[in-house]
Order: sequence, then C-alpha cells, then structure tokens
Amino acid sequence: MKDLTDFKPKRILACQLRQIGDVLLATPSLQLLKERYPDAELHLLTEKKCAPVLENNPHVDHVWEIDKKALKNPFKALAFYSKVGRSGYDLIVDFQQLPRCRWVILFSRAKVKLTMPPPWYNKPFYTHWGKTIYGYAAMCKASVIRPLGIEWNGERPKIWLSEAEKAWADKFIEQHGMQDKRFVTIDPSHRRITRLWPARHFAGLIKLIREQHPNLKFFMLYGPGEKDVAEDVAAQAGEGSIVSDHMLSLREMAAVQARAALHIGNCSAPRHFAVAVDTPSLVIHGATGFGWRFPSDEHISLCKDIECKSCNKNQCDTRECLEEFYPEDCIESALKLLKFKMS
Repeated sequence: MKDLTDFKPKRILACQLRQIGDVLLATPSLQLLKERYPDAELHLLTEKKCAPVLENNPHVDHVWEIDKKALKNPFKALAFYSKVGRSGYDLIVDFQQLPRCRWVILFSRAKVKLTMPPPWYNKPFYTHWGKTIYGYAAMCKASVIRPLGIEWNGERPKIWLSEAEKAWADKFIEQHGMQDKRFVTIDPSHRRITRLWPARHFAGLIKLIREQHPNLKFFMLYGPGEKDVAEDVAAQAGEGSIVSDHMLSLREMAAVQARAALHIGNCSAPRHFAVAVDTPSLVIHGATGFGWRFPSDEHISLCKDIECKSCNKNQCDTRECLEEFYPEDCIESALKLLKFKMS
C-alpha cells in the first residue's frame, strides 16, 4: 500500500455509527484528523440518535445523520448513501466496516479509503489499513488513522457544552436541591443483564458513602424505559437520592455530570460522558473488559476477580461477577475519587 504521510486531503469523511458511547470515543480521532489537516473539511457519518454528541464540536464541519426510520425504504436508503458517498471526499476513514458504511464507500471515488485490518471479504472496499493497537477504546480507534502519520497521545473524548447549556444545568441542579460538586450521578441501568450491577448494591454503596459524606446528594440518571430502575435504587438508598421527572437529554446529562463530584455506574455511555466533561468516574464491570476505561487515576474500573471475568457474554446463569461483588468492595475507591473534586 502506498505511503500516506504526505497525503493532503481537502475533504474528509469519518464513519462512526452506533452506539452513543462509541461516537463519543471517536472524538479524539476527529480532533487529531483536524489538527493534522486544519484546512480540510471534516464530515462525520453517524446515526441520528448519536448526532447530539457532536453539537458545537469545533473539529467537525458537518454531520450526516442516518435516520433509520426515514430510510426503511431501500431505495431511499441507497439514494442517501449515494449522496453521501458522492460528495467529493478525498479521504474516507471507516472506524467500523458496517454495511451502511460500506454502501457509502462503494459509491465514493475517494482516493484513500482507510480502515482497520479488514477480513478478506471487506478488502475490496478499502485502499489502506493499518495495524490495530489494542487497549483503551479511543486509542484503538485512533490506531486506524496511524497510516496518515497521526498518533494518539492521551487525548480524551470531549463534548463541547454551550454557555446556555451550562446555565441550564446550574438552574436544574439548584431546583433539585443539589450544589455544585456536592452530588454524585448514578447510572444504575444497562440493557444487558451481564453488565447490570444489582440495584441493591448501588443503594448499599450510596449508604456507605453517605456515612462519610452525609450532605452529599445522589442524582439518578436514566434513559427511555429505565425510570423504574432509577426509582428502585433511590427507594432502597433512601435519604439524599433524587430522581427527576424530567428525563435528561444527552447534552443535558453531560451538563449535569460536569457539575458532579463523581459519577458511579455500569459500563455504558454515561461513563464516557463523565470523562468528556472531566468528572471522576467509578464503573462496575460485569462481562465487559477494561478497554473502555480512560487511563487516568480519576477513572477507576472495578470487577470481581474470578476466572470468568470480562467474558463478554450477554447471558449468564449466576452473574457471580455482579451479584457477589458488594458495595464494601467499592467504597474505598469511591471515597478516593471524591477527594479529587471535593477537596
């Protein structure tokens, strides 16, 4: 493959679809691409539900939003992918090799179509690929663009909040009886049972923390269909636990997390938002590995040390890694992290 270190694209398309956390984890690569090619236009192809993550991002000039409902008709879908692919890109960076990304690439005449090492059946879609570097997920994504002479140097995911969003968060926090850096966000939900720490354990950890910080509040985060989980944790935890009737949008959640002293939760998108707004995080791992943890002392991942840990399975009969991993196993790390923002 031809060396790309002297390649000078004028128009770049990056492809990163689901999930929301994955799009946020791609923001360091978008930053590095823009820094490498400051005069180039940088566009992103993603799903509509993920687009809010990119609002106000100074490194992205345009976002192509895939609306899956609007594109149910295959002819409309092909027309959309054709329009994107034929938008004059010199460089396409595909972080996933998903079918919808490949349709765009198929329609494109980009000189360089870059991705991670593809299986044999995907090789015809791409012109270049480089060796994957495994580790932190954002670093792994950034290894895709190493053939361009770009290296990841610890850049963190980031979400750019507007002054209006920050002001909204200040008012929201005050309305719910919380104070800046004197509350913890709790993310007790997950769609996978093998990544879901029991509600009673979240409640138990809240009680242990309150023994040391009785004035600290705990704000429950939840998404569509998850309010009952948040209410269950709050009911078991008792005093100091807050569940808002208003389900926060992605950007509202980020703005609230930016004011928190700590984020505690399962391995899901809010943990990446905590990194993006510079709030310490404590994450309980079940089946997932530690590649999702940002490498910093302010972000701690914990799991039960058993033989089958990080199995990455979606079903389990015992869920020992979660059921038998207790609040007492986490309290020391939680109190340590609280010192970062409350000292």
